[in-house]
Amino acid sequence: MERVKLGTSGLEVSPVSIGTWQMSPRFWGEQSKDDYIAALRYAFENGVNFIDTAEAYGDGYAETVVGEAIQGLPRDELVIATKVFNHFNEDGTRYPDLSPDHIAARCEVSLSRMGTETIDLYLLHMFDPLTPLADIAGALNRVRDQGKIRAYGVSNHTVEQTRAHRKFGDYSVTQPPYSLIDPAGEEDLFPYCQSENIGVMIYSPMHKGLLTGKYSGDETFTDFRHSHPDFEGERFRELAGRVQSLKPLAESYGLTIYQLVLAATLMHPSIDVAVCGIKRQDQIEEALGTMGKVLSRADCFEVRKAVGPGATKIADTKGSRK
Repeated sequence: MERVKLGTSGLEVSPVSIGTWQMSPRFWGEQSKDDYIAALRYAFENGVNFIDTAEAYGDGYAETVVGEAIQGLPRDELVIATKVFNHFNEDGTRYPDLSPDHIAARCEVSLSRMGTETIDLYLLHMFDPLTPLADIAGALNRVRDQGKIRAYGVSNHTVEQTRAHRKFGDYSVTQPPYSLIDPAGEEDLFPYCQSENIGVMIYSPMHKGLLTGKYSGDETFTDFRHSHPDFEGERFRELAGRVQSLKPLAESYGLTIYQLVLAATLMHPSIDVAVCGIKRQDQIEEALGTMGKVLSRADCFEVRKAVGPGATKIADTKGSRK
């Protein structure tokens, strides 16, 4: 599989990263650890070298599973990203804490859980309004100088928050949410990242499964999606129908709807990596089928217009493609 350079981080990664948010029971319910480990190992055997996790996913559970999954794999061929943000209380509550001592302590915990000596990419999971930005950068520089991390960046930060952080530290990567249904990052964050050579690894490119093409709009959910507005009522039925309308175009490329959408997503010049949430081997197999597939410019915009507001700047005139 091809490798892409992730901004100025020095990391070279696969365009598809295997995500671990699905291992968080709070959001997704109980998942099979064995199925996930088998999927991760299959992904590595087929060219995926990039794993994305966070200690917030199951309060450390996802990191622990990653640690089990990578046992016996060549560590120097893997790139592992994890995130820091929460102060975890004994009663299960949490609050933001990116104070220097806390960053140092949580870094040690993450290293221990995953059984590794170095975290390749350490991300601030969200923005902490109470810790001075200079203090955060200082803490990240210290753990990097100690060899405990290789590079650092941000996740779930606005363009202005990212810009401010970069005044104090070497933040080389950002991880925003992005899908063709909700491509808000294109307005300001993505142009900024292009201008500053910041690596972009998007999460939820399939919009929590809605863009996979497996829903009719009549399904109900027992996980966190049961109260998500995009998965309820007429909104859900409309979106599912628009996704299903892509089937003929997908078939013309020999792709599934999932693969068509992922190919169109990765065509954005700002996006280096799509973090694909998986639970089973067949899901990563489908994602891998996208690699090397390129859509025509016209068809890419057809996909964008079909499923979301991504092409609203393109006037629907008489001269547009029919």
